[in-house]
Amino acid sequence: MKEILTQSAFFGAALSLVCYEIGLFVRKKTKSALANPLLVAVLLVIAVLLVFSIDFEIYAQGASHISFLLTPATVSLAVPLYRQLGLLKKYPRAIIGGIASGVLAAMVSIFVLSLFFGLNHEQYVTLLPKSITTAIGMGISEKMDGIVTITVVAICITGIFGSMIADGVCRLFKIEEPVAVGLAIGTSAHAMGTTKAMELGEIQGAMSSLSIVAAGILTVAGVSLFANFI
Repeated sequence: MKEILTQSAFFGAALSLVCYEIGLFVRKKTKSALANPLLVAVLLVIAVLLVFSIDFEIYAQGASHISFLLTPATVSLAVPLYRQLGLLKKYPRAIIGGIASGVLAAMVSIFVLSLFFGLNHEQYVTLLPKSITTAIGMGISEKMDGIVTITVVAICITGIFGSMIADGVCRLFKIEEPVAVGLAIGTSAHAMGTTKAMELGEIQGAMSSLSIVAAGILTVAGVSLFANFI
Protein backbone atom coordinates (compact mmCIF):
# COMPACT_ATOMS: atom_id res chain seq x y z
CA MET A 1 0.00 0.00 0.00
CA LYS A 2 2.81 2.38 0.89
CA GLU A 3 4.49 1.82 -2.48
CA ILE A 4 1.22 2.37 -4.37
CA LEU A 5 0.55 5.66 -2.61
CA THR A 6 4.06 7.08 -2.82
CA GLN A 7 4.40 6.22 -6.50
CA SER A 8 1.49 8.52 -7.32
CA ALA A 9 2.52 11.91 -8.69
CA PHE A 10 -0.15 13.54 -6.53
CA PHE A 11 0.59 11.76 -3.26
CA GLY A 12 2.05 14.85 -1.60
CA ALA A 13 -0.76 17.12 -2.76
CA ALA A 14 -3.45 14.66 -1.65
CA LEU A 15 -1.84 14.17 1.76
CA SER A 16 -1.57 17.93 2.24
CA LEU A 17 -5.21 18.53 1.34
CA VAL A 18 -6.49 15.70 3.54
CA CYS A 19 -4.46 16.92 6.51
CA TYR A 20 -5.68 20.48 5.99
CA GLU A 21 -9.30 19.31 5.88
CA ILE A 22 -8.69 17.52 9.17
CA GLY A 23 -7.26 20.77 10.51
CA LEU A 24 -10.41 22.64 9.46
CA PHE A 25 -12.55 20.00 11.17
CA VAL A 26 -10.53 20.25 14.39
CA ARG A 27 -10.77 24.06 14.31
CA LYS A 28 -14.54 23.91 13.79
CA LYS A 29 -15.03 21.47 16.64
CA THR A 30 -12.67 23.02 19.18
CA LYS A 31 -13.07 26.71 18.17
CA SER A 32 -9.61 27.22 19.66
CA ALA A 33 -7.05 29.70 18.31
CA LEU A 34 -4.40 27.04 18.89
CA ALA A 35 -6.14 24.69 16.47
CA ASN A 36 -4.90 26.58 13.42
CA PRO A 37 -5.74 24.44 10.34
CA LEU A 38 -2.33 25.00 8.74
CA LEU A 39 -0.48 24.15 11.96
CA VAL A 40 -2.56 20.99 12.40
CA ALA A 41 -1.92 20.03 8.77
CA VAL A 42 1.85 20.52 9.12
CA LEU A 43 1.99 18.37 12.25
CA LEU A 44 -0.12 15.63 10.63
CA VAL A 45 2.01 15.56 7.48
CA ILE A 46 5.18 15.26 9.57
CA ALA A 47 3.60 12.46 11.61
CA VAL A 48 2.58 10.50 8.49
CA LEU A 49 6.04 10.82 6.93
CA LEU A 50 7.71 9.65 10.15
CA VAL A 51 5.32 6.78 10.91
CA PHE A 52 5.45 5.33 7.40
CA SER A 53 9.13 6.19 6.82
CA ILE A 54 8.38 8.17 3.66
CA ASP A 55 11.19 10.28 2.25
CA PHE A 56 10.49 13.98 2.22
CA GLU A 57 11.59 14.21 -1.42
CA ILE A 58 8.77 11.85 -2.42
CA TYR A 59 6.23 13.96 -0.55
CA ALA A 60 7.65 17.24 -1.88
CA GLN A 61 7.47 16.05 -5.48
CA GLY A 62 3.69 15.71 -5.27
CA ALA A 63 3.12 18.62 -2.90
CA SER A 64 4.83 20.98 -5.34
CA HIS A 65 1.65 20.93 -7.44
CA ILE A 66 -0.07 22.99 -4.75
CA SER A 67 2.50 25.77 -5.09
CA PHE A 68 1.11 26.56 -8.54
CA LEU A 69 -2.05 27.78 -6.82
CA LEU A 70 -0.15 30.16 -4.54
CA THR A 71 0.01 33.14 -6.89
CA PRO A 72 -3.61 32.98 -8.14
CA ALA A 73 -4.77 32.55 -4.55
CA THR A 74 -2.94 35.72 -3.57
CA VAL A 75 -4.35 37.62 -6.55
CA SER A 76 -7.90 36.51 -5.69
CA LEU A 77 -7.65 38.49 -2.46
CA ALA A 78 -8.27 41.56 -4.63
CA VAL A 79 -11.99 40.71 -4.72
CA PRO A 80 -12.85 41.86 -1.18
CA LEU A 81 -10.49 44.80 -1.67
CA TYR A 82 -12.43 45.96 -4.74
CA ARG A 83 -15.65 45.84 -2.74
CA GLN A 84 -14.16 48.19 -0.15
CA LEU A 85 -12.28 50.46 -2.56
CA GLY A 86 -14.15 53.44 -1.16
CA LEU A 87 -12.38 53.03 2.19
CA LEU A 88 -8.99 53.24 0.49
CA LYS A 89 -9.99 56.49 -1.18
CA LYS A 90 -11.40 57.81 2.09
CA TYR A 91 -8.40 57.09 4.33
CA PRO A 92 -5.35 56.97 2.00
CA ARG A 93 -2.82 58.54 4.40
CA ALA A 94 -3.87 56.48 7.40
CA ILE A 95 -3.83 53.25 5.41
CA ILE A 96 -0.46 53.79 3.71
CA GLY A 97 1.04 55.11 6.95
CA GLY A 98 -0.18 52.11 8.92
CA ILE A 99 1.19 49.62 6.41
CA ALA A 100 4.52 51.45 6.13
CA SER A 101 4.96 51.51 9.92
CA GLY A 102 4.19 47.79 10.10
CA VAL A 103 6.75 46.95 7.42
CA LEU A 104 9.36 49.14 9.11
CA ALA A 105 8.70 47.52 12.51
CA ALA A 106 9.12 44.04 11.00
CA MET A 107 12.47 44.81 9.37
CA VAL A 108 13.85 46.77 12.33
CA SER A 109 12.98 43.89 14.68
CA ILE A 110 14.78 41.41 12.42
CA PHE A 111 17.80 43.72 12.24
CA VAL A 112 17.97 44.09 16.05
CA LEU A 113 17.48 40.37 16.71
CA SER A 114 20.06 39.45 14.07
CA LEU A 115 22.62 41.65 15.84
CA PHE A 116 21.66 40.17 19.21
CA PHE A 117 22.02 36.56 18.06
CA GLY A 118 25.05 37.22 15.85
CA LEU A 119 23.49 36.11 12.56
CA ASN A 120 25.54 36.41 9.39
CA HIS A 121 24.43 38.28 6.26
CA GLU A 122 22.90 35.21 4.59
CA GLN A 123 20.82 34.34 7.65
CA TYR A 124 19.82 37.97 8.12
CA VAL A 125 18.48 38.53 4.58
CA THR A 126 16.75 35.14 4.79
CA LEU A 127 14.55 36.41 7.62
CA LEU A 128 13.92 39.97 6.39
CA PRO A 129 10.86 39.06 4.24
CA LYS A 130 9.20 36.96 6.98
CA SER A 131 6.10 39.16 7.26
CA ILE A 132 4.98 39.14 3.62
CA THR A 133 3.24 36.53 1.53
CA THR A 134 5.25 33.53 0.35
CA ALA A 135 4.90 34.34 -3.35
CA ILE A 136 6.78 37.62 -2.86
CA GLY A 137 9.03 36.58 0.05
CA MET A 138 10.60 33.68 -1.85
CA GLY A 139 11.58 35.98 -4.70
CA ILE A 140 13.14 38.51 -2.33
CA SER A 141 15.10 35.86 -0.46
CA GLU A 142 16.43 34.34 -3.68
CA LYS A 143 17.39 37.75 -5.07
CA MET A 144 19.26 38.63 -1.87
CA ASP A 145 21.07 35.24 -1.81
CA GLY A 146 19.17 34.09 1.25
CA ILE A 147 18.11 30.53 2.12
CA VAL A 148 14.73 30.29 0.41
CA THR A 149 13.52 27.19 2.27
CA ILE A 150 14.14 28.84 5.64
CA THR A 151 12.41 31.98 4.39
CA VAL A 152 9.33 29.90 3.61
CA VAL A 153 9.41 28.35 7.09
CA ALA A 154 9.76 31.78 8.70
CA ILE A 155 6.86 33.14 6.65
CA CYS A 156 4.66 30.18 7.60
CA ILE A 157 5.50 30.46 11.29
CA THR A 158 4.83 34.21 11.21
CA GLY A 159 1.48 33.70 9.49
CA ILE A 160 0.35 30.87 11.74
CA PHE A 161 1.37 32.63 14.95
CA GLY A 162 -0.07 35.93 13.75
CA SER A 163 -3.44 34.43 12.86
CA MET A 164 -3.56 32.65 16.22
CA ILE A 165 -2.98 35.73 18.37
CA ALA A 166 -4.47 38.44 16.12
CA ASP A 167 -7.91 38.56 17.71
CA GLY A 168 -6.54 38.42 21.25
CA VAL A 169 -3.96 41.16 20.64
CA CYS A 170 -6.59 43.46 19.14
CA ARG A 171 -8.85 42.93 22.15
CA LEU A 172 -5.94 43.42 24.57
CA PHE A 173 -5.00 46.79 23.10
CA LYS A 174 -8.64 47.73 22.45
CA ILE A 175 -8.20 48.01 18.68
CA GLU A 176 -11.78 47.95 17.45
CA GLU A 177 -11.78 50.04 14.26
CA PRO A 178 -12.25 47.50 11.40
CA VAL A 179 -9.80 49.30 9.09
CA ALA A 180 -7.07 49.35 11.76
CA VAL A 181 -7.65 45.69 12.65
CA GLY A 182 -7.41 44.60 9.02
CA LEU A 183 -4.26 46.63 8.35
CA ALA A 184 -2.54 45.31 11.47
CA ILE A 185 -3.31 41.68 10.71
CA GLY A 186 -2.47 41.82 7.00
CA THR A 187 0.78 43.71 7.48
CA SER A 188 2.06 41.37 10.19
CA ALA A 189 0.63 37.98 9.18
CA HIS A 190 0.09 38.25 5.37
CA ALA A 191 -2.27 35.77 3.66
CA MET A 192 -2.66 33.44 6.64
CA GLY A 193 -3.63 36.35 8.81
CA THR A 194 -6.04 37.56 6.14
CA THR A 195 -8.08 34.39 6.47
CA LYS A 196 -8.52 35.31 10.14
CA ALA A 197 -9.32 38.92 9.23
CA MET A 198 -12.04 37.72 6.86
CA GLU A 199 -13.60 35.80 9.73
CA LEU A 200 -13.78 39.04 11.72
CA GLY A 201 -15.55 40.97 8.96
CA GLU A 202 -15.55 42.00 5.31
CA ILE A 203 -13.87 45.36 5.96
CA GLN A 204 -11.13 43.72 8.03
CA GLY A 205 -10.58 41.17 5.27
CA ALA A 206 -10.46 43.82 2.56
CA MET A 207 -7.94 45.95 4.43
CA SER A 208 -5.85 42.91 5.24
CA SER A 209 -5.83 41.97 1.54
CA LEU A 210 -4.66 45.47 0.67
CA SER A 211 -1.90 45.17 3.26
CA ILE A 212 -0.53 42.02 1.64
CA VAL A 213 0.07 43.78 -1.68
CA ALA A 214 1.25 47.10 -0.26
CA ALA A 215 3.48 45.47 2.38
CA GLY A 216 5.04 43.29 -0.29
CA ILE A 217 5.90 46.29 -2.46
CA LEU A 218 7.28 48.29 0.47
CA THR A 219 9.28 45.31 1.70
CA VAL A 220 10.92 44.87 -1.72
CA ALA A 221 12.11 48.46 -1.48
CA GLY A 222 12.99 48.25 2.21
CA VAL A 223 14.98 45.02 2.00
CA SER A 224 17.31 46.52 -0.60
CA LEU A 225 18.21 49.13 2.02
CA PHE A 226 18.22 46.99 5.18
CA ALA A 227 20.24 44.22 3.51
CA ASN A 228 23.28 46.51 3.65
CA PHE A 229 23.16 46.89 7.43
CA ILE A 230 24.70 43.48 8.21
